[in-house]
Amino acid sequence: MVQRGLKNVVAAETSISLVDGENGQLIYRGYDVKELALNYSFEEITYLLWYGHLPNSKEHHQFSVLLSNNRVLPPYVYQVIEALPNDMNMMSQIRTAVSALGVKEFSWKPHIEQAIRLTAAIPTITAMIYRKISGKEIIPPNLELYHVENYLYMLTGELPSFTHVKALEAYMILTMEHGMNASTFASRVVSSTESDMVSAVTGAIGAMKGPLHGGAPTGVIDMLNEIKEKEHAERWIRRKLEKKEYLMGFGHRVYKTCDPRAEVLSTICQRIGQDDAWLNLAGYVEKMAILLLNEYKPGRKLYTNVEFYAAAVMKALNMSPDLFTPTFTVSRMVGWTAHVIEQSLDNTIFRPEARYIGNQPVEC
Repeated sequence: MVQRGLKNVVAAETSISLVDGENGQLIYRGYDVKELALNYSFEEITYLLWYGHLPNSKEHHQFSVLLSNNRVLPPYVYQVIEALPNDMNMMSQIRTAVSALGVKEFSWKPHIEQAIRLTAAIPTITAMIYRKISGKEIIPPNLELYHVENYLYMLTGELPSFTHVKALEAYMILTMEHGMNASTFASRVVSSTESDMVSAVTGAIGAMKGPLHGGAPTGVIDMLNEIKEKEHAERWIRRKLEKKEYLMGFGHRVYKTCDPRAEVLSTICQRIGQDDAWLNLAGYVEKMAILLLNEYKPGRKLYTNVEFYAAAVMKALNMSPDLFTPTFTVSRMVGWTAHVIEQSLDNTIFRPEARYIGNQPVEC
């Protein structure tokens, strides 16, 4: 029987993460992602995914310095970015710039030093391309800032608030890894040919560009924009449900219960939402929507998915929709590189079969 899209086909073994859709769990290296996103930094969770354990304070400091010291791009990559046309899709520009990093140091077997170089470089690449397209002066990286803080600084040219850094950091921790998704599978397929890490993540970026995988959650932003105020939420949602229209940001094809990533972002937004009107509105709309979904669709168990709070966080940060998928890419670079390294440690080339359904040979 043909399993279209390889659905439910186990193609690899991994110790990096577990996506448990039935029980609503996402596990990184044996740790529940809820605990990690609420209590640790981007650097600490990156270290966990690459090295297999959480860092102590000395390791955390040394690793953070190493990551920040690799933010500066080689001069020729700046030239490549400057030469790319502004009407070229932003993800295509990112893919091209990342590909340009593939110098001799990446010709060896994948290892963590290469992962550090790519993960440190991609926020710089993304911010540079965004500001170039926007007609703004390019901001060089600030080596004194942490990873997420520096990314926001390079996008805006201003030091971000603590509230915004914590919201984006939680989002990026929650999206840096998610099992054998399309882009991660693409990276492992390329790596399985014993190609280099840059080629593998370039393939992953190409997969992420597709709207079925890395599509921006603009529908959620449209919904929140239309609701505008808390007092409008119930009436707006009821009208949607009575028309049997889809409520954006609710339900997930993998998680059959609460999406753990959405749960964490909801908690983060409750902690800091009082300081941000948009996050405050999003938290209220979530509660009202779940209440009404249970009323209109009893037994369906429709909960908030990560897309809902991704939209809320991005909007609170005043991020252009053009930055949604690129920011997802900035975080997922950690997971891709972890999988490329794991693939190289016990490699078998991916070579599935295809059933031929074309014409048989015709006799002359």
